[in-house]
Amino acid sequence: MLAGMLLGAATCLFAQKPVIGISAFSENGRCQVNNTYVNSVRLGGGVPLVIPVTDDDAQIDVILSSIDGLVMTGGEDFDPLKWFGEEPIRGLGEVVPERDAYDVKLVRAAVAKGIPVLGICRGEQLLAVAFGGSLWQDIPSQLKDSYVKHRQSPTTGTYGTHSISIEKGSLLSRVLGNRTAAVVNSFHHQAIKQVPQGLRVVAKSADGIIEGVERSGRLAPQFADGGAMILGVQFHPEIITNAGSPEFLPLFQKLVEEAARQ
Repeated sequence: MLAGMLLGAATCLFAQKPVIGISAFSENGRCQVNNTYVNSVRLGGGVPLVIPVTDDDAQIDVILSSIDGLVMTGGEDFDPLKWFGEEPIRGLGEVVPERDAYDVKLVRAAVAKGIPVLGICRGEQLLAVAFGGSLWQDIPSQLKDSYVKHRQSPTTGTYGTHSISIEKGSLLSRVLGNRTAAVVNSFHHQAIKQVPQGLRVVAKSADGIIEGVERSGRLAPQFADGGAMILGVQFHPEIITNAGSPEFLPLFQKLVEEAARQ
């Protein structure tokens, strides 16, 4: 009886605000996530819930039944041979197969259930990998015409280092106050190459690298699709939001707004 009362109290508490799942990474025997994501979800009006790394379909299904929205976070490179049929090149970085499998299962299941998704950095790339697209494995070695510094380290992530153009009228533009340009932080060497069916490019850097994608229609028939919001950005709005700037907070507010409809 006590367990039932506690569960009921927790459910009532969570019901006050949308619960936003945040994908974790596994390192040194721990499942964890950067507090920048957690704090940004809170600032956006949601209740953050960190989702542990697992490839157990049943557990993922139970977890997804407890959340209303999902943030897919940044991290390592994807295995190109497994996920889009390309041999790995020398510029490929660290690959973590367990996380690849977890991320793909998690986002596919969330989209199938109609849970709105915000993908950030690797999370944007995941939207291509999981639904039939592909990536540039290493921008510097594969795209000789790319001149923008996409990996801004050691400059702090709270400071924007390159510009992006945003398609007028797109969801991304509307969420950011009908803006058609922004200055963003940048910590990546991979990027979307082939955009899958159901998504479209809505933001690019000055050298043509894809910096934002969003839903344009139904995903390819082999993927179950609940029709909810799908939005991905290549930069890190959570770092800037966590630092106290309101510039990209609307991305998290929009996710929470869409999650509240569930």
